[in-house]
Amino acid sequence: MLALALMTTLYELTVINAPIERCFDLSRSVEVHVLGNVHFGEQAVPLEGSASGLLGLGDRVTWQARHFGVRQRLTSQITEFDAPHAFQDTMLRGAFAWMQHDHFFRQLPGGPTYMRDVFRYAAPLPLPVLGRIAEYFVLDGYMSNLLRERNAIIKQVAESDDWQRYV
Repeated sequence: MLALALMTTLYELTVINAPIERCFDLSRSVEVHVLGNVHFGEQAVPLEGSASGLLGLGDRVTWQARHFGVRQRLTSQITEFDAPHAFQDTMLRGAFAWMQHDHFFRQLPGGPTYMRDVFRYAAPLPLPVLGRIAEYFVLDGYMSNLLRERNAIIKQVAESDDWQRYV
């Protein structure tokens, strides 16, 4: 439980001019996730669980990508699911000591959807002080950028005619 006491929480808010159901589905699409991380060579690998399609409660996916010059794998599972308002994915195995990502959706009057991410993690370093230093100086900015890039792709696809290819 030390990891929970030393975790970092990041927040990201994106306004998308598309219906809530479309935003929700695109956010749980394996293919859209890969689009948002193409420069890291990210892909879903069929080691355990789903490697394509829309993820639902209990589904697992293993992601492979290159971060900080190292090829890494992370397996996560959808641990909460309330369509089309929220879902949560939790790391089962990977580089972090602990990671959990909540996705929240709210339809606003007039049509736009608020998509809010709450991303919690603890650095993988064995010594808590070094982990907190790594989180503050390196990982917080890096992970915030990944969230923004992912959300920009979701927004771009949701607001175009391309969304139908992914849901």
